[in-house]
Amino acid sequence: MTITPNRTYDFIIAGAGISGSFIANDLCQAGAKCLMLEAGKSFTRKTYPTSGLDGNSQLYWSGGLELGHDCKIAFLRPKVVGGGSIVNQALVDRFDDEAFDSWRSVSGVNDFNSEKMAPWYDKAESEIEIQEIPAQFRNKNAEIFDKGFKHLNLEHAPLRRAQSNCRLEEGNCCIECLNGCRVGSKQSMPETVLKTALKKGLTLVSEMEVVQIIRKNDRIQVQCTDSKGGQASYHSKNIVLAGGAVGNARMLLNSGFQKKLPHIGHGFFCHPQFMSFGVYDEVINSHLGAFQAFKADDKGFRKNGFKLENVYAGPEGIALLVPGFGKKYQQNMEKLPHFACIEVCTRDTQPGQIKVNRKGKVLIRKERNQEDMERQKKGQKIVEQIFKSTGAKQVIHGRFAIGLHLMGCCAMGTNSATSVIDPEFRLHGINNIFAADSSIFPNAPGINPSLTIMALSKKAAASILRSR
Repeated sequence: MTITPNRTYDFIIAGAGISGSFIANDLCQAGAKCLMLEAGKSFTRKTYPTSGLDGNSQLYWSGGLELGHDCKIAFLRPKVVGGGSIVNQALVDRFDDEAFDSWRSVSGVNDFNSEKMAPWYDKAESEIEIQEIPAQFRNKNAEIFDKGFKHLNLEHAPLRRAQSNCRLEEGNCCIECLNGCRVGSKQSMPETVLKTALKKGLTLVSEMEVVQIIRKNDRIQVQCTDSKGGQASYHSKNIVLAGGAVGNARMLLNSGFQKKLPHIGHGFFCHPQFMSFGVYDEVINSHLGAFQAFKADDKGFRKNGFKLENVYAGPEGIALLVPGFGKKYQQNMEKLPHFACIEVCTRDTQPGQIKVNRKGKVLIRKERNQEDMERQKKGQKIVEQIFKSTGAKQVIHGRFAIGLHLMGCCAMGTNSATSVIDPEFRLHGINNIFAADSSIFPNAPGINPSLTIMALSKKAAASILRSR
C-alpha cells in the first residue's frame, strides 16, 4: 500500500504485537484512520523461518538474545509483525485475585479487579479460538510431567492455548510454532484481529521503527528509521504505544518525556525462566509432537512465587543452556534425544530499569534478589523430585535464566510521580498518547500475560473511543 507521510491519521499505532493489533481492530471498526508502524518484518505461513537459527535472527531483536548489564539474564524480545503471538506457545490464562490485588495495591487503580476485568476477558476470548491439547497427542515429555505430578500428589492442569486445528494427527510439532505457525492454527495476530483490522482499512508499514515522538500543538509527529537506514516522518492526532516494556520505554525516553514523568523506564519486570532436563535411558524426543500440554496448578507453588510447565526448545537453544565444556559438554549434548524438560518460571520481585545511551540504544539493568533466587531453588527442587520419581538417571539444570514476558517501565497508576499511564490508558497529563500492553503492568503477575494484554487492550480501545 502506498503511504503518504504527510497525511494525518487519527491514530498511529507503534507496534504490531498483541496490544497494537487488538486496539487497531477496534479503532478501525469505529471508523478511525489508523497507521500501524512495526520495526520487524511481516511474514506469511509460507515465509516463516524453517530453522531455529533463522528464526532467532529474523524474529527477535539483537538476533535472539539481549543481555542485561551483568549478563546473567538473556531476554527474548520479539521483533516481527504479530509480536509475541508469532513466537510464543499461545498460552492464555486469566489473572487471579492474587495478581489483581497486588496490582491494585501498588497502583491505586480500582479496575484492577477480577470481577471488573471479566467482561473484557470475555470480549477478548470471543475473538480467538482456545483449546487444550488432546490427551492422545501428548508426547513423552508431557507424559513425564503428568506422571511426576501424580507421583508427588501435586495439582496440575492442561494448558489453555490459543489454537485451532493443529492437525496433530498429521505429525505436526509444537516446536515448529516457535518460528511462526505454518499451518495457521496458532491464533496469532496475523491470523485473527490484525487480519480483520487490515480488511477494515488499517495501513500497516513493517520494517519501520519509531525512534522519536514529537508532540506539538496537540498533534503527534513520529520520526522513524527503516530497515535500510532510511528515515521517514508520519503525523497523527493520537498515538498508541504498543512496543512492549522495552520498546515503549525507549520511545518515551528518546523523546524526552522523562522530564515530566520520571518513572519512565523504572519498574521493569519479567518472568525469569529456568529450563531443567531429566536424562532417561529411553528415548524421549521432547521436540516431537505436542510437548507443552500441562502447567502446575498447585496453590503451594503460587504462594511460593513460581510455576512449572513442561516445555522444550530447538537444539540451538538447548545448546546454550547445557553446562560444561569439551568432552563433558559433548557427552551431554549426545544425550539430547533422551532429554525431558520442565521449566521453572519465577514471579520476580526485584524491579529493574530500562535506560538509553547517548545514541538512543537500549540499556537493560535487571538483577535478582535473594527472594527471587530462593523461588528458583524451590522450583528446581520439585523438578528434581519429578524427574527422579519417573526414572531419570540424571538432572541437568540450564546454566542461566531466560527473561520472558517483559513487563513494566510505563506502569499504570493514579500518581504521576510513581507511574506513567493513568487509569484511562493515557500518558499522565497528555490526552493523545495511550498504552495498554505489558508495559503498563505495575509488577510481575506470575501468570502468562497474553490474554490479559488482549483484555486490557479491548478496555483501552473502548476508553479511547469514548474520549474522541
